[in-house]
Amino acid sequence: MPTRAGQLRARRYQPPRAQTMSPRPMLLYLHGGGFVLGTLDGVDEVRRAITARSGWEVLSLEYRLAPEHPYPAALEDSLDTFTWLRESAGDLGIDPDLIAVGGDSAGGNLAAALCLSLRDRGLALPASQVLVYPAVDDRFARPSWTQFADAPLLTAADARWLWEQYVGSARQGDVDQYAAPMKAASLHGLPPALILTAEVDPLRDDAEAYAERLRNDGVPTTSIRHSGVFHGFFTEVGVFGKTDVAIDDVVRHLRGIASARH
Repeated sequence: MPTRAGQLRARRYQPPRAQTMSPRPMLLYLHGGGFVLGTLDGVDEVRRAITARSGWEVLSLEYRLAPEHPYPAALEDSLDTFTWLRESAGDLGIDPDLIAVGGDSAGGNLAAALCLSLRDRGLALPASQVLVYPAVDDRFARPSWTQFADAPLLTAADARWLWEQYVGSARQGDVDQYAAPMKAASLHGLPPALILTAEVDPLRDDAEAYAERLRNDGVPTTSIRHSGVFHGFFTEVGVFGKTDVAIDDVVRHLRGIASARH
């Protein structure tokens, strides 16, 4: 992918030929990993599942990681890729008006921030935003941060450390809405949203509060909490039954977006 930082790797998934629409819708997917970890291979199975079931293409981006590349590097990579996809849609055989953006955890943050940045600059928006347990606030204050401080896979201490790598220790508490989307004065005018959360997750309450703010600001928003699972379950294809259910949530949402445009 051509970006202001140079060429970045991405992986393009195409649905079975029988499902193919013309031109095709595409989901730009941004992986999780706390802005520090994560690879294309780590999210390969869930990207394949979404593509096969939805009829949407998926483009999975290997954005730059912190701390070597702190904020706003990953957001810039995401913005540049979305812009390139729209500009190159004809050559790629995709519908420029049916490019959605999504991500899990840190990737959910980037997807939400991408939508805010494009809206604020008056540029074309994604068709939808799919946010899976997104990191949207830097205050770490809602009850789930205490209730699930020692949750599996991601503890509250882990999340704070990862956030510090992303924004830098000097900027703790002093970042804008493009780093912490909950800081936006208004969420009005953003694309329709699907927000998935896990019951046992320090980030749960922040993500659900973001969904409520979206609804209050007039953005069509569906929020679904998956019980009995923890942060990271979405990409564990074949491990948890709730993973399969959550993938179907995303597929149903994407199909609805495509149907509404045709």
